[in-house]
Amino acid sequence: MTNETMRQTLRVTKALGDLQRLRILMLVQPDELCACQIVEVLGLAPSTVSKHLSLLSEAGLLAARKEGRWMHYRLPEGADGAKVRPLMKWLVSVLADEIAMQQDAAALRRVLVCAPEEICRRQRKRCE
Repeated sequence: MTNETMRQTLRVTKALGDLQRLRILMLVQPDELCACQIVEVLGLAPSTVSKHLSLLSEAGLLAARKEGRWMHYRLPEGADGAKVRPLMKWLVSVLADEIAMQQDAAALRRVLVCAPEEICRRQRKRCE
């Protein structure tokens, strides 16, 4: 194992060492989400969620794309995704029955009926 492999392994384990980041991974595992949708489900400050998303991205556990003013997050695809898929399969098998994950899934269903633009507008008004 090279030093870089060890550093990457540490980034992944650090990213997995937080409840909010596990919640984020479980939220995006079926489909891509806008950052505002994740903020809405988690009920945390946008800056806090942004930090969590950054750590997950740096660890290679999330891929991001910008569309206009919105950032969208998903699990990585291709070769990067091949590394993440076994981990996600394990996380889903371990966490799927957790009450918090079921509550997040229900909250996400409610959030997905709203356009991301509307969610972002509501969140901006709360911050003013």
